[in-house]
Amino acid sequence: MMNTKIYKAVHSLAELLMEAVKRKDDKSFAALYTELKAICVDNENTEKDHPVQWETLADFTEDLEEAISVYAKALTKAVAINSKDYMSSIAFSMAQLHIELGQIDTAIKNLQDAKVSANKIEDKELKSEIHDLLESLLTS
Repeated sequence: MMNTKIYKAVHSLAELLMEAVKRKDDKSFAALYTELKAICVDNENTEKDHPVQWETLADFTEDLEEAISVYAKALTKAVAINSKDYMSSIAFSMAQLHIELGQIDTAIKNLQDAKVSANKIEDKELKSEIHDLLESLLTS
């Protein structure tokens, strides 16, 4: 179970980061990103550590390779708590970045993992997105 105070801080930072992106405010974005990263690092390997903070950090990491490594850390934490929702969404996000990098085989592997995790989740839209993207890669 995630610490509510940390969840609210991460959620709030994500909203502020989205606003900074929309305004093309790189200075604010950088400061907010640094703040989010500090929360992740401060809580890492404590009882307050949670995949959502790492997934959120990865969502806003601009370097694709770095984002993939942050998603990988989030995925490890999701697996540790057996959270199928996070396991599915993180693997799906990783697959999208692997596609952007032209790493189709790795993307397919991520999507197959995401599909297995997604069997146990309620989010029908995510299940459908995983299925459709996997099918499009397998048939192309």
